[in-house]
Amino acid sequence: MGLRINDIAPDFTADSTEGRIEFHKWIGDGYAILFSHPRDFTPVCTTEFGAVAQLAEEFEKRNTKVIGVSVDSVEDHLKWKRDIEAFAGAPANFPIIDDTSLSVSKAYDMLPADFYLPTEGRTPANSATVRSVFIIGPDKKVRLTMTYPMSIGRNFAEILRALDAVRATDGVPFATPANWVPGQDVIVALSVPTDEAKAKYGDLDIRLPYLRYARHPG
Repeated sequence: MGLRINDIAPDFTADSTEGRIEFHKWIGDGYAILFSHPRDFTPVCTTEFGAVAQLAEEFEKRNTKVIGVSVDSVEDHLKWKRDIEAFAGAPANFPIIDDTSLSVSKAYDMLPADFYLPTEGRTPANSATVRSVFIIGPDKKVRLTMTYPMSIGRNFAEILRALDAVRATDGVPFATPANWVPGQDVIVALSVPTDEAKAKYGDLDIRLPYLRYARHPG
């Protein structure tokens, strides 16, 4: 069975472009985004790593670390980073994990249903980690997952928006409506009675008895 929301994210120790990493220790007391890629020197992956490099300041503002997983070696990762940085026009200052053993890919159930491992001549299609994203909280629990097929590049603006929504609702009785962005009203959880919600959050915009909007305190 794959990882579920609120499961503890599997811990691991692995080599990376920034040295040996103990994952839970590396996360520290903030949020983390773990995202996987089929292989180095592949076109869609290069555009995605470039997008992450360009968003470095945005992740830092949100006390969030990002870390990539690819099934090649640290040596290959370091060479590939030159291409990423040339394409993005920004430094790729985040670690990329050496997952030649596929241990991280398997622990996070990233592999497609029909994967197989030939003894030689392995291609991205053989051992491909699908394009998976895990947002992990400070308590090391999985807050959100996204999975894309190999042929579709991810929208990192949406990943950033989802991170904002996770942070806005983490540990408080709120949810975010469709297409929510920071600054917009949030939905009050059904567990909070209307009178109590008004006392805590001020006037509510009550669209339906079960759909009550409030300004986010943050």
